Amino acid sequence: MRAGAARPGPGAAGRRRRSMRAPSGHGKAVKQPQPPVQAAEAAAAKRAARKQAAEEAARRARHLEAISRASGAERELEELVFGESLDVEEDELLQCLASPPRLNAAERDVLQKDSSGLEVENEAKGKFVSKKPAWVDEDDEAEEDVDMTHRYRKDFMKSDAEKTLTKKKLKRRLEEQFQRAMGGVPAWADLENQKKSKKTASDSDTDEDDDLLCRTGNYISTSESLPRGILKMSTCLPANQERFAEGKLATVQFHPSAQVVMTAGQDRSVSLFQVDGIRNPRIQSIYLESFPIYKACFSVDGEQVIATGTHHRMFFVYDMMSGRIIPVQKVRGVEERFLRSFELSPDGSFMLLTGTSGYLHLLSMKTKELISTMKVNGRCTASAFTPDSSKIYSYSKEGEVFIWDVRSRKCLHKFEDEGSLEGKCIAVSRNNQYVACGLAPEDSMLAFEKMPQVKATSLKGFSKSSC
Repeated sequence: MRAGAARPGPGAAGRRRRSMRAPSGHGKAVKQPQPPVQAAEAAAAKRAARKQAAEEAARRARHLEAISRASGAERELEELVFGESLDVEEDELLQCLASPPRLNAAERDVLQKDSSGLEVENEAKGKFVSKKPAWVDEDDEAEEDVDMTHRYRKDFMKSDAEKTLTKKKLKRRLEEQFQRAMGGVPAWADLENQKKSKKTASDSDTDEDDDLLCRTGNYISTSESLPRGILKMSTCLPANQERFAEGKLATVQFHPSAQVVMTAGQDRSVSLFQVDGIRNPRIQSIYLESFPIYKACFSVDGEQVIATGTHHRMFFVYDMMSGRIIPVQKVRGVEERFLRSFELSPDGSFMLLTGTSGYLHLLSMKTKELISTMKVNGRCTASAFTPDSSKIYSYSKEGEVFIWDVRSRKCLHKFEDEGSLEGKCIAVSRNNQYVACGLAPEDSMLAFEKMPQVKATSLKGFSKSSC
């Protein structure tokens, strides 16, 4: 070491070491090389993605080609509609569809002479496009709503929210109510079955509905118990031989199950006789004081006799099992001056009292209490239950017949007995097929109506307003 040269201290050595490390700490970052295995995997993934994309594009191209390619049946249909040339422009197709093909004179002559020219003309007409209407009325397409709050339509509402219904829904409601009242869809209302029956029926078959109006004769079927030929008959003693009535008889009726006959009349007595054809002994007689009998009738079970008077608001019930006479002084809710005519339902559940001014009072046979009251136009002269006790037919003096539903007490339908001057009595056949209307003595006839015909008219005018 030379003399006079300064010896470097420790600080200089430290600065020299820091300056030597500076390029690696503060210089530009250098990217580390990737391992060979990872680089190969990344390249393989890129190739697989490109290959998958190419396959997807090829698959879509095949699908589009298959969709655009028409099948043989489609090509035949197109040839029939558009002609043999399918490679025509859209404008030419529209022009062909809009205007009919023009024929020259020779072709027209051939079409006129050819026997099959009519078929060719029909085919040419079939290619024409139907014209659109000049204008469309929006009111025709809009569904009209019906106000259900009207008093004639309140019963068809299922909830308070149904204040309005469309005509289709109201029609469906009316059909449902009619089917419930009639116990299903009648045969005459089932159009599909009618079409099938018309196709299968031969020309020689006659219509049963029109048979009643086309001929006269016996409508009762042949008896299985009575023999053919002449019936031998002999006169027996009067049924009330042991006690003749002192006045006019109002009722004569056989017991529903026993060989007993009942007589009742204006002599204020009800008598029961055992009918044997030899002596006809009297079983019992009851006397109702100051009560001339207008009508008496056995109950369905045969255990009671119901009797009404000529000028009384009360009626009597005679219990034959206990021997008691039960007076029914007044029925609550029935404001009638006289109670005369009545009918009993075949099932023994109801008693129908015919009041004045067209009122019909439905009573319970068990309690003799009022169930409901119905009203007909004019004065009601006669009533009858159907065999199943589900409906009531009431006949007015003006010749109108009203049909009532016993369960709901609503009028199902009304029809007029044509030619009737004054109705007197009415009856329903046991098979529920016919109803017979009896007219006044000056008419001297019975008017038969066939039940299916009555129902056929009821479907057209089926509503409460028809009553």
